[in-house]
Formats: sequence, C-alpha cells, structure tokens
Amino acid sequence: MRFLFRTVVVLALVAIGTYMLGYWSFDQIRVNSTPAVASPAPGPSSTSAVPVRTGGLEAQAGKAATKAGDYLSDAELTTKIRSKMALDDTVRARTIDVSTTGGVVTLGGTVGSAAEHAQAVRLAKDTKGVTQIVDHLTVLRP
Repeated sequence: MRFLFRTVVVLALVAIGTYMLGYWSFDQIRVNSTPAVASPAPGPSSTSAVPVRTGGLEAQAGKAATKAGDYLSDAELTTKIRSKMALDDTVRARTIDVSTTGGVVTLGGTVGSAAEHAQAVRLAKDTKGVTQIVDHLTVLRP
C-alpha cells in the first residue's frame, strides 16, 4: 500500500511540475525587440521610415519575466525536494511540509526519528539551487 501511495504522489508531482513548466515557459513570452516603423506614404514624395517610440515597455516586460523566473525556480526546487523525499525509504514525505522562497527551503512538520530528520535535511541540502535550509521539523522519538 505504501508503494502505491508513493507512486501516486510521485506521478502527481511530476504532472504538476510538467504542467507548470509547460505553461510558464519563457518560449511563450516574447517581446518584440525591433521598433515599429511608420510605413512610407505612397507616391514619388515618400520619406524614409520614422521609428515609433516604444517607451519603457520592454524593460518592464524583462523585469516581469525575471520575477516570474524566480517563482518558477522556487516551485521547481520544492517539487524536486518533495519528489526526493517521496522516493526515499527513510523519510515519510507526507508528514513534511516543504516551501521555497528565493532558494531558501523551509522544512516543517513532524518526523518519527532523528535518522528521518537527518535524511530529510540532507535531501534538501543536496538539491541543486538550494542556498539555505530553515529547519522547523519536530522529532517525535529522539
């Protein structure tokens, strides 16, 4: 039964991660970097094309894309850590809350033993992109 539950959790996490990566992909967000130009008037007295001012829209779009990228990487880190915990035999992943903000991972909840606690923290630390671990885990049996 535990194997079935673990398999369902992993598949759900992979599906959520795939969904998030597919719909928040930066390939879908494109900013037109070439300025728009006015078309020349027809006839012999046409003048050269005049660029239209684009203002700061491109800079604002770039900042928004960077901010969205930060949130995406946090979601990716959380998903990776939860997946690692779900696949580990020592850690009971469903009792551990994982949240990530700016590369800082916060672990909360209860674990059954000191070994489970150490393994959960180790799995989070060994994940690429994690800068810091905030440990709020409670050990039931020391």
